[in-house]
Amino acid sequence: MATNRPRSPRSSSSSSGSSGSTRRTPARPKKKPVARDPDLDESLTAFDFEEAREQHGKDEAADDFGADIIEEAPRPKATRARKTTRSKTAAEPAEAAPAAPAKSRSAGEDFGFDPEPAAARDADDDADEADDFDAPEQGSSSESGDDGPSGEGPRRRRRRRRKKNRGQPGEGEQNQQGQGQGMIRPQGHQRPRPQGGYAPRDDRYRGGPNRNQDYKKNRGPTAKFQRNAPPPEPAVTSGVIEGVLELHPKGYGFLRDQSNDYAARETDPFVSSSFVERHHLREGIMIRGEVGPGSRGQGPRLLTIESIDGRPVEEFEQLKHFDTLTPVNPHEQLVLETTGGPVTMRVMDLLTPIGKGQRALLVAPPRTGKTMLLQEIADAITKNHPEVHLIVLLIDERPEEVTDMRRRIKGEIIASSMDREIESHVRISQLIFERGKRLAEEGKDVVILMDSVTRTARAFNKWISQSGRARGVMSGGLDVKALDIPKKMFGTARRFEDGGSLTVIATALIETNSKMDEVIFQEFKGTGNMELVLSRDLADRRIWPAIDISKSGTRREEKILAPEVLDGVIMLRRSLVSMNPTEAMEQLIRTLAKFPTNKEFLQRIRNVL
Repeated sequence: MATNRPRSPRSSSSSSGSSGSTRRTPARPKKKPVARDPDLDESLTAFDFEEAREQHGKDEAADDFGADIIEEAPRPKATRARKTTRSKTAAEPAEAAPAAPAKSRSAGEDFGFDPEPAAARDADDDADEADDFDAPEQGSSSESGDDGPSGEGPRRRRRRRRKKNRGQPGEGEQNQQGQGQGMIRPQGHQRPRPQGGYAPRDDRYRGGPNRNQDYKKNRGPTAKFQRNAPPPEPAVTSGVIEGVLELHPKGYGFLRDQSNDYAARETDPFVSSSFVERHHLREGIMIRGEVGPGSRGQGPRLLTIESIDGRPVEEFEQLKHFDTLTPVNPHEQLVLETTGGPVTMRVMDLLTPIGKGQRALLVAPPRTGKTMLLQEIADAITKNHPEVHLIVLLIDERPEEVTDMRRRIKGEIIASSMDREIESHVRISQLIFERGKRLAEEGKDVVILMDSVTRTARAFNKWISQSGRARGVMSGGLDVKALDIPKKMFGTARRFEDGGSLTVIATALIETNSKMDEVIFQEFKGTGNMELVLSRDLADRRIWPAIDISKSGTRREEKILAPEVLDGVIMLRRSLVSMNPTEAMEQLIRTLAKFPTNKEFLQRIRNVL
């Protein structure tokens, strides 16, 4: 019986030929979404997960790609989709073992996003690394490689973890530290899987080609010396302690020990930013207070303040700041002449007098007696002016010179010798000048002997270039910003109108065959108000002191010397300048040897001239 019902496309296509079955059989391969290996079962290759991931342009999890199969593949075959397309032999054991997918990771874990806590993730990775070495014992087959039928599920998970941790250098570390969460690793940047055998999870720690990558990246240039350093002293977690405050740019600080050259240690007491703000603490003050153990097993921390530089806290808060005090020209002399002392100090009192608040620059070529001159100046100050707080700052000097200074000078000797890091030179030099400013604010007279400003400027130049703050290079390879802080430190020397002074006597190196040293000297030349130049010719002739009289002098010396002394010094200079520098110094030394004091010598000059 004929009907007018419209025919469906399926019935139309089936009736177009002699047999419906013969028409459907050749048409099925044309409808396959992906190409497949003829040897593979067509039920397992109905959907290729790798091509689906490329089509979508994003990474999908094992639980999510089932939805893709439902949407893209024919509906009857959605439930038989496989998880990998490597081989038929690799897929069959995976289907036979239903427990393997129970440990499947999420999409974020596989492709750069790790929602698990760090502790659980590290424990899982450590367990997985242990499985790497135990994997050959888990199956009956001893065949090595990624395609072996034994332990296919664990190997698949390990490969996914390797892809995450080996995507790019440093990318795995960022994900482990929680710094790379939410980042999707671009395709094509995965590191190749190890060929053959059960290789470790990361070859950086098992003798692989990148085994020193993290070690070289994290260690500093002196890490070897730090590892070989003596063990740190036990921390004082309770009781009363005393130390100099060093502030961090973020507001908190630490108390540094003077006996340890103010070096930074893990056992230094911590000072919170609330303490600093509450009491208006400044860098460089000496704090005496009670400390206690820190929270969460940290080092000691300051609990209460008993005194600041020997003053109550309330009295310290009333002191004026260094920058608000009024500076004036030096007008009080630091007498260096001592009874039976070296003739060098007598010559300096006559030709280059030093006043309280002086900014003195000692210009010295190598091997001209610079170190001996500093020792004699320090010894004379401690004998003639016991009220002066003397600080000797040695930056990048030889360790044996540091020991010699400690044994010969009675004062505060702070050193950052040449075997220390650049950061140590920068830290200690700034902290010492802040310490001198705090003492001057209290009305004390402070003298800082700095050896040398040239090596300090070198340290700051290297520090700026390493920290990425470089702005440009001047002649000699000196950064344009390298001398900013050293100039400020040298410029802190001054005499205050209301009392107190800060005297800086620094050395500068010349004639070292270094263009950088010459540039540093030229930058500091003229910034001081006293210059003493040592002569290489006099030193080669063994004439001490090897002072070049024509190039040495003090500005506004009439404010430092008494009128009768000034008249005798002017007459002496006029007679010496007309002579050869070598002859002038020899003549002056012979004449001073005939008089026990400078006062008698000047009286004789006034009588003769």
